[in-house]
Amino acid sequence: MDYPVQSPEQLGIYLRSLRKSRGLTQGELGKMLGVSTARVAYIEHHSGTVGSGQLLKILHLLGAHLYLDDGAAKRDALANRRQPAAAGEW
Repeated sequence: MDYPVQSPEQLGIYLRSLRKSRGLTQGELGKMLGVSTARVAYIEHHSGTVGSGQLLKILHLLGAHLYLDDGAAKRDALANRRQPAAAGEW
């Protein structure tokens, strides 16, 4: 299932939820990352400050992936919607 993340707060909630769903403590994830338990707690509460490399490593360790959506599919769908017919058109 996809989870759109649009803010650092949402990212932190998602990371914490993902870690817990994998049955990992902050300490266990920290050992896997090579950082302290305090650093994992900090990342989960201040995820807007984590570097992209560390974020990608965390996602990889938790079996998650990062996808960027440029919104093209939504724009295309809106553009392809049939416009109402003008008066006299079928």
